[in-house]
Amino acid sequence: MTIRVTVWGENVHEQKNKAVAEVYPNAIHGTIAAALNADPAITATTVTLQDAEHGLTAEKIAQTDVLIWWGHAAHGQVDDKIVERVTDAVWGGMGVIFLHSAHFSKPFKRLMGAPCNLTWREAGERERLWVTSRQHPIAQGLPDHFELETEEMYGEPFGVPEPLETVFISWFQGGEVFRSGLTYRRGAGNIFYFRPGHETYPTYHDATVQKVLSNAVKWAHNPAPRILNPNDAPNTSIDIALEPLVERGPRLHHDGEEGLR
Repeated sequence: MTIRVTVWGENVHEQKNKAVAEVYPNAIHGTIAAALNADPAITATTVTLQDAEHGLTAEKIAQTDVLIWWGHAAHGQVDDKIVERVTDAVWGGMGVIFLHSAHFSKPFKRLMGAPCNLTWREAGERERLWVTSRQHPIAQGLPDHFELETEEMYGEPFGVPEPLETVFISWFQGGEVFRSGLTYRRGAGNIFYFRPGHETYPTYHDATVQKVLSNAVKWAHNPAPRILNPNDAPNTSIDIALEPLVERGPRLHHDGEEGLR
């Protein structure tokens, strides 16, 4: 079976900004999905902010192995119930890839537990991305470095937790550097943050960027069965303990009663 990818697009800039619409006539999410579908190991579909439940119904989440998230202008419009649904799915084993300005998205900040802030400059400057983890699966088939001729600058410090791995570091024409490819694990879910992708520049048409995304999908995919309720915290009775026990002292809860949260 192929890896089932859902590309979530905010779909706001494409509708309101002529420059973005010209760069991405099929929308950012459509461009990403088309590139991924060129890989026979991946089947990608798209949903948007404007869809019912932002396209992320319980059924759609259950059918998603890896979620890709791109957002910028409307982070605050994302329903908190959907954020919790996405978070639970990641804890249960769904992979997720956050792109560019999704560092400020509700799901990313929820999973990071951090402000996720940074410095930035929109000047169309050259970005040079260096591979810092040569043998990492996300870097498979890539050169030691590659360049994007026009991009938005993101600069350190980046207000995120220390990652498991740093796969890319960027240098910008103005002199700043930034950790541009970071991996995390939350619960059973693999998370990748990839920095490039400002909407007024043709970043997602770049073949190397598309290769990164394809590699990242395969890395983020967890083939194990999804943990259906990662928040479950059962109260187990004394009679099923692996070793004989004699109850001592008073207790707050009866057998089978839910605990306090």
